[in-house]
Amino acid sequence: MWNYEKRLQYPIKIKKCDPKAAQIIISQYGGPDGELLASMRYLAQRYTMPYNEVAGLLTDIGTEELAHMEMICAIVYQLTKDLSTEEIKASGFDKYYVDHTLALWPMAAGGIPMNACEFQSKGDVITDLYEDMAAEQKARTTYDNILRLVKDPDITDAIKFLRAREIVHFQRFGEALRLAQEKMNSKNFYAFNPELE
Repeated sequence: MWNYEKRLQYPIKIKKCDPKAAQIIISQYGGPDGELLASMRYLAQRYTMPYNEVAGLLTDIGTEELAHMEMICAIVYQLTKDLSTEEIKASGFDKYYVDHTLALWPMAAGGIPMNACEFQSKGDVITDLYEDMAAEQKARTTYDNILRLVKDPDITDAIKFLRAREIVHFQRFGEALRLAQEKMNSKNFYAFNPELE
């Protein structure tokens, strides 16, 4: 189904290690509002989406989120790949290092492992699209927070690109919501709620 291009959606070329930045940016890999969970959310929701145009959008954005996850992994990897033992200890990266060395592992900045309970797929058109819009806004906020804390342009340029894509995704899900609402009527608006049948 997918064709993989062996390049990042936006180039990542970080010149210096920064394990402190890596510890916060990793949240966009495996944190509650990160790219991995966004991809899982959208690619799961597409199966129960009754409107082909919206299911296609979920597939497109879910696929793009995988590309964003790859960018975040590249950022974290480049920020940590040449760390010395002294730098690992001094930066507080030692707790992560003990369990994962310098490998990539999905977790939030607070150290909580990625958990599929942090995203939802209900099978209800309206519920899922509001979930998706909220997810994009939460991811944008996380990128805003990263930009407040990180100042290296090698990092911030890529983060700004990712933040801009969250805004576009939010807008696209808003368009999908309007499209879905136009297609609904009193017979199918609450099709999954037997109380209202």
